[in-house]
Amino acid sequence: MKSPIIDIHTHGVGGLDTRTASAADILKIAEIQMACGVDGIVPTVYTDDIQTMRLHMSAIKEAMELQRHSRLTAQAVILGLHLEGPFLNPQRCGALKRTAFIKPTERALNELIEGFSDIIKIITIAPELDGAVELIRLITKLGIIVSMGHSGATYAEALAGFSAGARGITHLFNATAPFHHREPGLVGFGLTNKAIYIEVIADPYHLHPSAIELIFAAKPLDKIIIVSDSVKETGTMPTSSAGITDINNTLQGGAATLMESARRLIQLGSDEDKIMRCVTENPTRYLSSLS
Repeated sequence: MKSPIIDIHTHGVGGLDTRTASAADILKIAEIQMACGVDGIVPTVYTDDIQTMRLHMSAIKEAMELQRHSRLTAQAVILGLHLEGPFLNPQRCGALKRTAFIKPTERALNELIEGFSDIIKIITIAPELDGAVELIRLITKLGIIVSMGHSGATYAEALAGFSAGARGITHLFNATAPFHHREPGLVGFGLTNKAIYIEVIADPYHLHPSAIELIFAAKPLDKIIIVSDSVKETGTMPTSSAGITDINNTLQGGAATLMESARRLIQLGSDEDKIMRCVTENPTRYLSSLS
């Protein structure tokens, strides 16, 4: 039986994204994803104020319920949701809304996830924030995977997050402090720790081909997960030589679907079997790593 192709980090595609109150929009995203060769998705919710995030989470939950009670097969299965924030470092906001980042507290977490903990698969957190390590322990006990990202963490802070239960790193290299030979930081931790999973955005814009080559040379293959980080503009317009960017030339997210990225790496010379494991077996194992 063919292993399902899974994208654990996708915000949108085809003019739609998770910033919606409409379950129909989420189902349309699932339909487009299936047409693009993806069997399962973990829709990723943008950081915003808690009530807005909950509104967007409600749309995903309703879409999951509609899928569960329908016989539609032309949609990627919605496997749960990924919260990219709001417990992130404003100095490493990337394209996210830094004014919505908040301190990691149990009270804020409970307000955010009440009624949704059964469908939340992943929460991205910056481990260096005050209170983050304690929150990572709590989230892990709830059976939710913690991924470290949008972070300026030192190597020691990354290790503390991992020791508290974090099991992944969100889009390695992107929106993190750069690697330094005296302070390898979260990037260095992700490359050298053999147990932690890493997301890799493999479109032509987020990582130099040599950085991708470094990842595959340093990491055990079974810990590499290729993601799209796709945004609503993906598939709707030709991208510039800089990808999908804002007026400040900041990358706004992935510019290619998951399978476009996988095919690109294969065309560049990567082994097809290895690349396919990074979009099938590896994300499947990661999503079940706390079960």
